[in-house]
Amino acid sequence: MGRTPLRVTCLEIHNFRNYAEGELELDRGLTVVAGANGAGKSNLLEAIYFGCTGRSPRTSAERELVRRGAAVMRIVLDTADGESDHRIEVGFEPGEPKRLRVDGAPVDSLLGVDARPLVSVFLPERLELVKGPPAGRRAHLDRVVAALWPARTATRTAYSRALAQRNALLARIRSGLAGPAALDAWDAELARHGIRLMEDRREAVEGLEGYFSELADRLGLPGPADLRYRPRSGAVEARGLEAELADRRDADLERGFTAHGPHRDEVSLLLGGSSLRAFGSQGQQRTALLALLFAERRLLAERRDRPPLMLLDDVMSELDRKRRELLVDLVREGGQAVITATEVDHVPGAAAGGGLVRVEDGRIMAGPRAVAA
Repeated sequence: MGRTPLRVTCLEIHNFRNYAEGELELDRGLTVVAGANGAGKSNLLEAIYFGCTGRSPRTSAERELVRRGAAVMRIVLDTADGESDHRIEVGFEPGEPKRLRVDGAPVDSLLGVDARPLVSVFLPERLELVKGPPAGRRAHLDRVVAALWPARTATRTAYSRALAQRNALLARIRSGLAGPAALDAWDAELARHGIRLMEDRREAVEGLEGYFSELADRLGLPGPADLRYRPRSGAVEARGLEAELADRRDADLERGFTAHGPHRDEVSLLLGGSSLRAFGSQGQQRTALLALLFAERRLLAERRDRPPLMLLDDVMSELDRKRRELLVDLVREGGQAVITATEVDHVPGAAAGGGLVRVEDGRIMAGPRAVAA
């Protein structure tokens, strides 16, 4: 084993959502956040995620994150790995660039920062990952790839850039400003990055699928569950994908955009061979999403010795006692986690643990180093 996995030790909140000020120490294992509906439990998880990534898992309109009546919002995370301590600061003022600092030094992004814990979040809104369109699942898979192999992030960026250039050239050709032969170079460029992107996605899904099936069964899905990568292209090398693009050139010119390639891939979650997106109940979709997130945690712990911080919002309310116990057992298998619940007894063992926090009306009322505003 490597060094102690990176974890969040303390969260500071300043004017975030319904919180004016707050400070909270997180347990090194499981922290349970209990409170009534509307108290601010989900906002607390969102604040942790925002501090880890610099973005919200719930909205792209970041002005919504600033507490009403306040001008500036700020989140501070202290992290530790057993050898060193770090501080991450994310500040936002509507109309101004977001301010990101690590150990006092400004950074452009948190994604490549070693002091940043990996983080995985379950929110009711995230059911769209299972029941929504393929674009969300592709983006999620690409984030898993980036977490597993940070250096490969450049492949997705290069592919997106080449795709944008090819689509812009299609528009120029349709306008008579260029000839179709000009697409040759961009077909080759798109195919080169596209094959690598497909390989990365396939490798990630191959690592996840066994864990996903096991965990879905353990959490009680009624039948064999499978995770499948379904690439749009059947090519296994860049020349093959380049030939496919050339064959579809006339159709792309008619449409005005590139309709073939990894940007049209699908990731399918199946139960008994049928799509959970189309045929799964909401309960089955929730369970499948949890199985997927815990499968990712296992794979990241195995490949990088960096299990992500799990943020689980309102996962217990629709589960029976047995499944609640199963879920808590999974949470405690390794890594750090925060679970919200309306009642403490919804989380087996929480009342006897040291990581219990209570929130009320945007105030952290009780818990280790809790400070009420």
